[in-house]
Amino acid sequence: MEHNDARILRGAAMIAAPVGVVATLVSAIVAGEKGLVGGLVALAVVAVFFGLGSWALMRITQDKPQVAMSAGMLIYTVQILLIGVFIVVFKDTSLFSGRAFALTLLFTALSWVGGQVRHSLTARMLYVNPEPSVPAGEKAAPVKSGTSDAT
Repeated sequence: MEHNDARILRGAAMIAAPVGVVATLVSAIVAGEKGLVGGLVALAVVAVFFGLGSWALMRITQDKPQVAMSAGMLIYTVQILLIGVFIVVFKDTSLFSGRAFALTLLFTALSWVGGQVRHSLTARMLYVNPEPSVPAGEKAAPVKSGTSDAT
């Protein structure tokens, strides 16, 4: 994992974690124990799905940076589909509050994506591979400023 990628992942988690904790606490206050469980499940779902998605994107683009946009869109689509499947499977559960789960998931996921965007925009990453104009070990030929052929 490259340094900039790790910083973006860490930054997204640092923004999403407090939002998820606050949403979970609000869920616990409003909906009681089932709200707390729903908030914790939502926090875990976001951490697992978005964390693994970010890791997968970094792993895919490590060797082939030219596929970053298409891989990013594919991973984001898979994340949203898996979250949708998770919601459909646990739609009628009595283990936790569905509303607390949904709102905590929404706020935490949006803050994760916002954190990724913020840290991606503020990261100082080169978008081209700088190549030296002169290979290492060789000296550049001196540039002549004028011609000496004029008589």
